[in-house]
Amino acid sequence: MRPAASQSTRPRRSAPRRPDDSRLDDEPKDEEVFLRSRKRVPVRKGILPAFLTNTQVGRIVLAMAILVVIALFVLLGLAVKDFLDHDPHFRIDSSSSIQIDGNSQLTRADLLTVFGSDIGRNLFFVPLTERRKQLEQLPWVAHATVMRVMPDELRVAIVERTPIAFVRVGNQVKLVDADGVILDMSPVALAAKHYSFPVVTGINPQDPLSVRRPRMRIYQKFMNEIDSSGEKLSQQLSEIDISDPEDVQGLVSSNKSDILLHFGEDNFLNRWREYQSHLAEWKQQYPNLAAVDLRYDRQVVLKMADKTPSDAAQSASTNAVAPASQPKQPAAKTRPVTHPHRKRA
Repeated sequence: MRPAASQSTRPRRSAPRRPDDSRLDDEPKDEEVFLRSRKRVPVRKGILPAFLTNTQVGRIVLAMAILVVIALFVLLGLAVKDFLDHDPHFRIDSSSSIQIDGNSQLTRADLLTVFGSDIGRNLFFVPLTERRKQLEQLPWVAHATVMRVMPDELRVAIVERTPIAFVRVGNQVKLVDADGVILDMSPVALAAKHYSFPVVTGINPQDPLSVRRPRMRIYQKFMNEIDSSGEKLSQQLSEIDISDPEDVQGLVSSNKSDILLHFGEDNFLNRWREYQSHLAEWKQQYPNLAAVDLRYDRQVVLKMADKTPSDAAQSASTNAVAPASQPKQPAAKTRPVTHPHRKRA
């Protein structure tokens, strides 16, 4: 049995440090941070003194001060308005103070009639919206802009309508634009412009613009397609009838006689080509050719002008089988003949 002294002299092994021991060492430091007093955030004071915001008398004084400031601003605004309204520097002295741009068909005198009551008036009393509407009621004016130019001038900008065709109104020939608005022009000015348009029929000035405008769209479609090849084929047409939207009709002069062409509502250029390719043959076979109906796919209907009573009797028997309608012009009596042919691709 070993002696007890040997057991006491034996060195003891230190236990390995656990990972959690480091946390125990840091705990006093955390406690010191937690117990450390925080710095107080200074409270931001208001702009106004506490007397004006914290007491009833102060609030009353503040409200009265605000009312006084508002009253001063109102009085200042009224003074400025009175100055602008009555100061002679803002008065339109004469028509020379009205600048007009963009007019070519309408004269300056024509446009100044709208501003006759504004001469001598204060610039700020001119009703700009009303003057703009009055200008746009003139037939030649499409759009107008009216603005004030300090201190005593008005500036007027005009966008005029552009005529695209002649239109027959009764016994007169006038101009018409893309919206169906009929435009007047003196014969002297009309001759000076050298317009080269066909005469359009089917535009009645008694009809509303909601009727005239779609018909002019059909006219534009027809003209654009006919001239799409660059040959200006529309110059061969002297008159275009658009009274029936499903059948555009054109009057062409050929050998000192007029031939009425029925184009239908589409495929205008191909129908024109078909007419040109067979015209010589038709004229040789039918010298009195008056109208050609091109609306059908595999045939055309030729209509002859009646010259003698015998021709009129013959046309009575032919009308029973002809699939064509009576043309509007040029002859009162015609004799239709069905001419089959094969359309070119």
